[in-house]
Amino acid sequence: MPETVISAQNLDLTFETNDGPVHALKDITLDIAEGEFVSLIGPSGCGKTTLLRVIADLEQPTGGTVSINGMTPEQARMARAYGYVFQQAALLPWRTIEDNIALPLEVMGLDSAARASRIKSNLELVNLAGFEKKFPWQLSGGMQQRASIARALAVEPDMLLMDEPFGALDEIVRDHLNEQLLKLWAKTKKTVVFVTHSIPEAVFLSTKIVVMSPRPGRIYDVIDCSALGTERPLDIRETPEFLHIAHQVREGLKAGHSYDD
Repeated sequence: MPETVISAQNLDLTFETNDGPVHALKDITLDIAEGEFVSLIGPSGCGKTTLLRVIADLEQPTGGTVSINGMTPEQARMARAYGYVFQQAALLPWRTIEDNIALPLEVMGLDSAARASRIKSNLELVNLAGFEKKFPWQLSGGMQQRASIARALAVEPDMLLMDEPFGALDEIVRDHLNEQLLKLWAKTKKTVVFVTHSIPEAVFLSTKIVVMSPRPGRIYDVIDCSALGTERPLDIRETPEFLHIAHQVREGLKAGHSYDD
């Protein structure tokens, strides 16, 4: 059996605000195995991104525990165990694409030869070879997000944490990037945790889908997508197996609205 690489146990998070406490996450217990592609889906404000940020050590839980490869989130961050891809590409406009990808490598202290090697290999992985000298504003939104993924991969992390990376893109570009991401995942065997609002995107990409309830965010259901196999052309979305899983997710989201302990 694959090894568990992310484990959340009885996780809670309450934010203190000027209007009083906001209970963002409640009793989250979830294990993610090495090599899985796990999507978090739920209504706006349900805590999907908050859970991702807790895993990434960008938010601190107020209860429960999280471990990543046996480390705390802080230790995993310091060990560069994950790459984080934001909703927006967050590329520095005054740096070329290669220089944007080089930034975390410079922080790591890699020499120029090692940086050049990683930049080249990761641009090839995301099909951006030849765009090294371009600036972000010279690339389309989809290409910028691919550059952002290359930057996250350049630190050679064990896993990728992705927060709605394609949410702002049009449907045609999004479909194309979904295909490319699935191929990238198959090549690298990285563990991926992916936040999305899109049911078709979640089903197309995932080995399993975590359905979350409205705030306070709880796990209502975990849906297995392994019946779809690993080879997934876009037209798989018309198959009975795909439509059945999408229906399960849709029903889970509806039921999650009335979730009660």
